[in-house]
Amino acid sequence: MGSTMESLNSIAFFVQAAETRSFSQAGRLLGVSSSAVGKSVSRLEERLGVRLLHRSTRSITLTNEGALFLERCRRILCEIEAAELELSETQHAPRGRLRISLPLVGMLVMPALTAFMRRYPDIELDVDFSDRLVNVIEEGFDVVMRTGEPTDSRLMARQVGSYRLQLVVSPGYLADNGTPKVPEDLADHACVQHKFPSTGKLEPWPLKRAEGAPEWEVPASMTCNTSAALMDVALAGLGIACLPDFMVRKAIERGELVSVLDGHVEHQGSFRLLWPSSKHLAPKLRVFIDFMVDTLFKH
Repeated sequence: MGSTMESLNSIAFFVQAAETRSFSQAGRLLGVSSSAVGKSVSRLEERLGVRLLHRSTRSITLTNEGALFLERCRRILCEIEAAELELSETQHAPRGRLRISLPLVGMLVMPALTAFMRRYPDIELDVDFSDRLVNVIEEGFDVVMRTGEPTDSRLMARQVGSYRLQLVVSPGYLADNGTPKVPEDLADHACVQHKFPSTGKLEPWPLKRAEGAPEWEVPASMTCNTSAALMDVALAGLGIACLPDFMVRKAIERGELVSVLDGHVEHQGSFRLLWPSSKHLAPKLRVFIDFMVDTLFKH
């Protein structure tokens, strides 16, 4: 039993070191010294007869054998966590820290997020708002929400809702500049465009085009990496913006914005929750996923 517990400790130390790429950071998270983590991993390597980590003065990286072993170790630790949770979850309400990453669409997620906090006060949310493509596993997130199709086979996914992009503009702008009737008319208008923060590239406007034809070249009177700023510019009557329907719906209902070129816009997108497939669905994670699916696009 003693050797088994020592192996489990070594596995836990190895997983933390591999995920943080640092013995010192792993030690801080585990409440031990960096040397204790390093020695534990060295003993594990000696016992297995393989090198799991490449060490340098600045960082540590996984060997090929280490990468394979890491996935197995994650599953082992998740099974232990699952066993503990099965014994305790019937006696306690969902609780604990939940690390999540959400896109920069506060007007969509914040009502659902605050409602979740009211219902589950014992769950501590550690929220990262970002449009960058985070590495769910390597950065230690419990769950993230992103658009598009999942591409990482190590992740589980669940769709929480769909949306479409619209071209919107203020009535005042149209009164001064006229209404575009076809995409070619955009060449004579001020267009404010979204720039992806991670790549700096402009997000294409979803204008219909003939098969084989090049994408429409939309002029840019302003580029910005946040949709909220584009919304403000459109409301101020300074140009046409391409924004998701959930963001502009209320402004359209109030008459502050109108949509244009609807018959020439073709778009359908979706939001999905993604989480590590090897991660046991702890009560805190399960209730968060269920709550967001039931609530996010309902308010």
